[in-house]
Order: sequence, then C-alpha cells, then structure tokens
Amino acid sequence: MSNTRLPGWLSASREFLIPLLALLVLMAVWEASARLFAIPEYLLPSPSRIVEDMAAMGGQQLGEHMVATLRTVLFGFFLSIAVSFPLAVLISSSRLAADAIYPLLVLTQSVPKVAIAPILVVMLGPNEMPRVIVTFLVAFFPLVIAMTTGLLAVPSELIELARSCRASKLQELFRVRLPFSIPFIFSGLKSAIALSVVGAVVGEFVAAERGLGYLITSATAFFKVPVAFGAMLVLALLGIVLFQLIVVAERVFFPWAAAEERR
Repeated sequence: MSNTRLPGWLSASREFLIPLLALLVLMAVWEASARLFAIPEYLLPSPSRIVEDMAAMGGQQLGEHMVATLRTVLFGFFLSIAVSFPLAVLISSSRLAADAIYPLLVLTQSVPKVAIAPILVVMLGPNEMPRVIVTFLVAFFPLVIAMTTGLLAVPSELIELARSCRASKLQELFRVRLPFSIPFIFSGLKSAIALSVVGAVVGEFVAAERGLGYLITSATAFFKVPVAFGAMLVLALLGIVLFQLIVVAERVFFPWAAAEERR
C-alpha cells in the first residue's frame, strides 16, 4: 500500500498553515462568543470591534508606536548578544570566573524588573535608555546560559583532537566550540528575542511617551479596552515575527543546526 504524500509546496508551508488555521478558528470562536453572550466590550471586546477601533486610530499613529517598541526591542536584544558572548566565553574557560559571575547573574534575575525600571528612570532620565537596559536585563540571562552550555557541551574527544593539532585557544573557540554550540546559541536567541518584547513593554509601562506598552496603559486609563486589546495583539504578532526571523536565519545559515534541534 503506497503512502499518500502531500504536494511539495503544501508540505513546506505546513508549519505556517496549521498555526494560521488555528488562529482563524480561535478568532471565529471569540467573535461568535462575544456576540452570542453579549459580552460588554469593556470586559472582552470582539475581534471586529478591536479592528474597527484600531483602524479608527490611524495607521500612522499605530506605526509610530510599533516602531518605538521595535527599536527598544532590537537595541536591548543586540546589547544582550554583545554582553552575553564574552561572558559565556569567560565562564566556560575559567572555573574561578564561573564561580564569581554566576551569583551576579542570578542576582540580576532575582530582582523584579518592574522594581528596577523606576530607579533607572531616576538615574538616567525619562528617555529610551532605561527601557533598553530593562530589555537587556530581561533578555541576556537565558542567552548567557545557553551559550555557556553550548561551549561546555563539546565532546572531550574534539577538544583533545584540536589540542593535538596544536590549535590555540582562539582557534579552539572559533573552530571547535562555537560551531558545536550553534544549536544551543540559537535556542538562547529565540528565548532572548521573545523576552526582549516583554522587557520593552515593562519599560514602556514605567516611562514612555510612545510605544505599544504606552498605548496599552493610556488606552486602559481612558477605558478604551478594544485599543488596549489591539495593542496587545500587535505585540504578540511582533514577537511571533521576530521569533520566526531567528528561526529562518538558523535554517538559512546553519541548516544542520536546525535539523539537529528538530530531532
């Protein structure tokens, strides 16, 4: 009995079509429930009402809020990469450094970011820098852990082979440890980009003049609940798009690492 195979284009787009179909079903159930049970819009607005209010706000205004949040997310994300890589290399290369740095990393994560954000605003002023730092603090910890785990997960046989070929520490890092740790690094990058969106919104809740987080707080203050829901959905969409960009980058530049993760 022969197996029925899906067409190539359908098989390739399966990962996109199934979540999209599930989302459409969810929206349809949401819309029907809001209308059938006459749920007040200040409790749970229907998707059609959300779209209507967001359209009335204007694309230019919504775009300005999106760009402001996206800029904070990307600044914080790339800053987390710039700091996490040298920290991971230092931790993985020295037991003494690991013992000294790990408690400090845990300390940065034990303090709620909502408590840090107002202090940063007082120290640095009501500009974008406090929001970027909050985003960085939220995103960099899982990235450091993932990078360190990957650098330490290299089989000892590969390290011994590199050293028998008289490879320097730098060659060992870039030719052995880093290629082996690519799946770990991209796993950390995916977590970091998702958390960057959360960190940016936390910063905007505390002090911002624009951004999707600011839009949520200002809309709820004036009981414009559909607009707040719309901003929340845009945030979710932004997080999904950024996450998928990391996935695509991994599959394009490191297809073997993406195949390893799917096992």
